[in-house]
Formats: sequence, structure tokens, C-alpha cells
Amino acid sequence: MTGTAVPDIQFTPTGLVLPTDSAILGGVQSDQQRAFGGNLSLSLSSPQGQLAQALTAIISDKNAQIAEIVNQVDPANAAGVMQDAIGAIYFMQRIAASGTLVAGTCNGLAGTVIPQGAIAQDTAGNQYALLSAVTIASSGNVIGQFQCLSMGPIACPTGTLTTIYKAISGWESVTNATAGVPGVNEESRADFELRRQNSVGVNALNSIQSVLAAVLAVPNVIDAYVTDNSTNAAVNTGPTNYPIIGNSIYVAVAGGAAADVAKAIWSKKSLGCAYNGTTTYTYTDSSTGVLPYPTYTVKWVTPTSVPVYFAVNIVNNTSVPSNITQLVQAAILAAFNGQDGGSRARIGSTLYAGRYFAGIAAIGNGVELLSIGIGASASPTATSLALGIDQLPTLSASNITVTLS
Repeated sequence: MTGTAVPDIQFTPTGLVLPTDSAILGGVQSDQQRAFGGNLSLSLSSPQGQLAQALTAIISDKNAQIAEIVNQVDPANAAGVMQDAIGAIYFMQRIAASGTLVAGTCNGLAGTVIPQGAIAQDTAGNQYALLSAVTIASSGNVIGQFQCLSMGPIACPTGTLTTIYKAISGWESVTNATAGVPGVNEESRADFELRRQNSVGVNALNSIQSVLAAVLAVPNVIDAYVTDNSTNAAVNTGPTNYPIIGNSIYVAVAGGAAADVAKAIWSKKSLGCAYNGTTTYTYTDSSTGVLPYPTYTVKWVTPTSVPVYFAVNIVNNTSVPSNITQLVQAAILAAFNGQDGGSRARIGSTLYAGRYFAGIAAIGNGVELLSIGIGASASPTATSLALGIDQLPTLSASNITVTLS
């Protein structure tokens, strides 16, 4: 017997077309008839019928695997090692795990300088390092950005960053008025693809795309937002009406060492372009090769952490599991942090309640969702929350309430 009646995969200009299981089964049975001289029973309960079904399943499974490999060539679908290979074309590597970022309010004597790397500790014993030096203001306090030394999405609820690990004269206490932004175990498929898309601008200069690509490539940067104002007058932007000064670039960055962030911004922005923000670093450009090296004060915005609240209403029935609150909280946190394969909550984004429907519905066990309210205060009723370009959303399980109706 030569050839086979089993239909092939069709490679078309619009993609693969896989034969149906019924077509494969028909081809296998036709091959059997030819091999054994015909007159075989086509009953699927017969020995040859059982064999035909097994061969059909094997062929169909291999076809699906071929289709999966072909789909992995598309950056929009690639995952795992195939996505890493596409990233390598752009000289990119998947970002390793990073620590939780939290805004710590440092209290003490006015004028006290708390150096970069100073350590604070939360009530669970996790240690957080100050990302850039801060000076306590005349009000007796200053807010600094601390990043957890342990990698991954470690929760830092409001009021749990309470201990100065190593005493510094003039620094008396520390606390966090908002929950920390959870770190990540490893860059997710969705975040890696978004960064790859943005990375095409990294070789450019004088564009917000190139600045964003450079800043997102800085180690331990959790999120960034870049825009500009090409007019001569200040422009109030976003829900918080942030005043972007005339002829300037606006950069908001969460995470990353100040020196690295400053270098990334300075290396890509336009010459003579002004900055926005109160976070500063003096960058020295040694590339001129001529002493004295020029220095530049680079500025950017460290976004304010905004606690987000959820109010979830579920039908009360006998099938609802006893730990439904914990299950809902876990599902919303996973979606919020982008751990469910979707996009995570970012600086300046608009959060929609609908983004969290699927995760709750996937709990199963008779869970019937009535509504989800989202907002920046307890007991929210809105279906969306718009954040300013100077705001970074945060979420802790305690801010997610579940009601059975």
C-alpha cells in the first residue's frame, strides 16, 4: 500500500488548517480497508474500530502540537522558552523576580539624611532597602521608596513596615500609610511581550518611546509611565490634573536604583528638555572623556501609592464554599498583579471591574457573581477607577470585601 487517505495539515497564507477528527478517522479506516483487502467492519466497538480511534487520537494530538509550535512563532502567542527566543532577537532577557515596593513614611529630626540602602523591616520580618537617599523635611517626616530584599509578591499591608533595622541618628520611626506594590516571581508572558513591544524604541533618541523602553529595562523597575508637553505653558494632565511644565518630559518610575533610572532618562531625552517631579539624582556624563565631566540634575516622579478597594457581591447558595472570601481575594489579587496571564494594574491606568469577572467565575463550585464595585475608598460601587499619571495602584487582601446576597 502506498500513500494514505489521512488528510494533511494545510499551510495557507492565513495560517494552518487542521483536518477534523472525523476526517482523520475516515482516512484511517480507509487505510485499514486497503491494507486488509476490504470488507472490514467499520464499527468503532470492533478491534479495528478501537485501533482506528487510537490512531486518530494520536494523529490529532500531533497536529495540535504542530499548530502550537507554529503559533509560538507569533510574538502575540509565544510563551516560555519560545518567547525567550523571540526576546533574544531584541537582545532582551526575561526579568527575574523583584521585591515588593512600598512607600515608607520616615519620621525624625528635620534635616536628617537617610542614605540609600537603609533597611526597614515589616512585622513579618521581611527587610526593605531604601532605593534612594531622602532628607527628613521641616514637617518631621519624608516618604521614601523601599523595596523588599526577598523576591516575589510578598504582601506588605498598610501599617506593617514598622521597624528601623539599623539605627541612623535622627531617624526615629517608619511606617507605611498604604499597602506595598507586590513584587513578581518572574516577568510574566504578558509583561514580557509588552516590554518587547516597547523595546523597539530603545535604540532611538528624543522620543517618549525610547525613554520608556530604557527606563523599563532598568533592574528592579516595577512600572513606568512617560509623556511630554511640547507647548510653552503647563498642561494639567490626567484625573489628578498633574501640571506638566512647558517644553518638558514627564517620567514616573516605580522601583529601580536612582542612579540607573537617572542614566536611563538622561541618555534618551531631548537636549535642553526640562523635567518634572521631585525625585532627583545628579548624573555625571563621563562619555565626553574631558575633565571636568559635565553633571546634570535629572528629575522624575515617584508615583504615590493609591490603595484600591473591591466590593464583591455573590449569590448566597448552598454550593458556595466556606472559604469563598479567601478564594475571591486570591483571584482578584492574581488579576491585579497580572499573575493570571492578563495585564496588571499600572501607573495612570483605568481599572475596570470587568477585568476581574473571569477569575471569580473560574472558582466554580456554584459561585454566581452579582456585582463587583471598585474604587479608591472602602465600600466602592463604581465599575471603573481612573488613576492619575502620578499614581500607582496597590491592593491588599484586606481591601477586598465579599458579601453573600
